[in-house]
Amino acid sequence: MSSLMKVGSLAAVAIVVILLQGSFYTVDEVEQVIITQFGKPVGDPVTSAGLHLKTPFIQEVNAIDKRVLEWDGEPSDMPTKDKLYISVDLFARWRITEPLQYFLRLKDERSAQSRLDDILGSETRNAVAKHELIEIIRTTKDRVPLRDELLAGDDRTANMGNLVPINKGRQGVEDEIFRAAAEKVKVFGIELLDIRFKRINYNASVRPKIYDRMISERRQIAERFLSEGNGEAARIRGDRVRDLNKIQSEAYREVEEIRGIADAKATEIYAQAYNQSDVSRDLYEFTRTLQAYQTIIGQDTTLVLSTDSDLFKFLKGIEP
Repeated sequence: MSSLMKVGSLAAVAIVVILLQGSFYTVDEVEQVIITQFGKPVGDPVTSAGLHLKTPFIQEVNAIDKRVLEWDGEPSDMPTKDKLYISVDLFARWRITEPLQYFLRLKDERSAQSRLDDILGSETRNAVAKHELIEIIRTTKDRVPLRDELLAGDDRTANMGNLVPINKGRQGVEDEIFRAAAEKVKVFGIELLDIRFKRINYNASVRPKIYDRMISERRQIAERFLSEGNGEAARIRGDRVRDLNKIQSEAYREVEEIRGIADAKATEIYAQAYNQSDVSRDLYEFTRTLQAYQTIIGQDTTLVLSTDSDLFKFLKGIEP
């Protein structure tokens, strides 16, 4: 009889322990709990951390995360307003603010991620399709392009390197997507905290064409610089030749002036030296005639002179 009582006592203790274990549950600091009875929520969401009670066996604990969660979408190809296909990779941060509504509509985080895929993907496509590529890539509206210090101050570069004006910029497009998507996810008890473009790239099919166009544009700019450089070089060479000719002509004129003055001075000296008597004058005439002979007569020279020529009077006295 005593053994049966002991078995009964142990069974009673076990039942009490099981009932106590099924009646108590703990809520973590990063969780909020929805209690369901036969699959339907009962009572208000439990958001305070600690030990709580529930009806054992017929009530279940459904933990819902209340931390800031991450959504990271897959890269998706979509067209811009200027008909360029780009691959957009977006990420977002969100949290559950109304756990009961979230539980009724989505149940778990996997369903929430799937719904975010649909909403954020759709709103991203709509926003990208309404803006040109430059609006999605550029960050600020009043950005000033950097210029090479070697080209700074050159008037020819005043119209080069200007950035295309934009109306919104990437941050404006992100804000547009955020506002549209935030309104749609509220019905699921979700608060959208932030979205950002993680990566924007050209579609693989059009990327070679884009690169070819960029290379062509850079080549055109390089050819223009080369053409301007060749023109500047030709101008410098022309200036050099002109300055060289000017220097040479001025030097030649100065040399001729000096030579003329020297010849006049030498003639004056000769005149003073040989004009002192008839004999000196005859000697001067004779030496000058000999110099003329040396200049005009060679081995095969033939002269036709009259008999009264001044040159002939000295030649006719020479014996053959």
